[in-house]
Amino acid sequence: MTTAPELPRTEDTFIELENVTLTYGRGEKQVTALGLTNLRVNQGDFVALVGPSGCGKSTILKLVTGLITATEGYVYVAGREVGATPIRVGMAFQNPTMLPWLTVRDNVMMPLKIVPPFRQEYRTKKKTEFRDRADALLKEVGLANFGDKHPWQLSGGMLQRASLCRALIHEPQLLLLDEPFGALDQFTREELWAVMQELWMKLKPTVLLVTHDLKEAGYLATRICVMRTRPGQIVDDAEVPFPRPRTIDMSYTPTFVSMTQRLRELIVSQRPVKETV
Repeated sequence: MTTAPELPRTEDTFIELENVTLTYGRGEKQVTALGLTNLRVNQGDFVALVGPSGCGKSTILKLVTGLITATEGYVYVAGREVGATPIRVGMAFQNPTMLPWLTVRDNVMMPLKIVPPFRQEYRTKKKTEFRDRADALLKEVGLANFGDKHPWQLSGGMLQRASLCRALIHEPQLLLLDEPFGALDQFTREELWAVMQELWMKLKPTVLLVTHDLKEAGYLATRICVMRTRPGQIVDDAEVPFPRPRTIDMSYTPTFVSMTQRLRELIVSQRPVKETV
């Protein structure tokens, strides 16, 4: 099995996986979750990871944050091995996981209470500068009048908007999105793609997006990496050629449809052949 060609290392390289593998267990219970994997992501890039379930997409997110350690190879973030240089990371998942006893605004402000250097100033700025920052983000995502509400008073789409605000309020250098729109209906999902695109164009964090939605990947990403099933491995890495800002109408053009169809066929071709009895 051949792997995708690597993006050349440059002074802008922010994330690098170099000859990384990840194996769980020992002996007969040993499972190789990630085969030999190389990946480079430049600062400010927006990379989507797509592929069948269990191919290691979320594993790459965990490696990049240092939550798990590679069995072999090296993971570099911001020019040094992961964990050596503290960086600000924002995360948004399929489940927004808001704290129900806090207001939406206080939930959004939570990273400012935890992440340096903001935590040192939280007590003095939580009712002034930090509150204003949270309200400004909520306004950008269409939640200007909902800061004083509680999570249980918001719809799923509104909660996901607030989750994006929480992921971005502390100005992260790295934003990790693990299927954040997967549980939403199609119309809400498309609305949030536009919100996410606008926030990324304005703030320009480096983004890794895990998604099963090829249309979503094409709408949001600057590059799409296709992974094969276990052992996971990147088998295709291609730039998305469409200018920004992108629109839903663009996703119905022949060129866009052709791109997503190529990705679909590639993913299907990487699935293991089922054994017959």
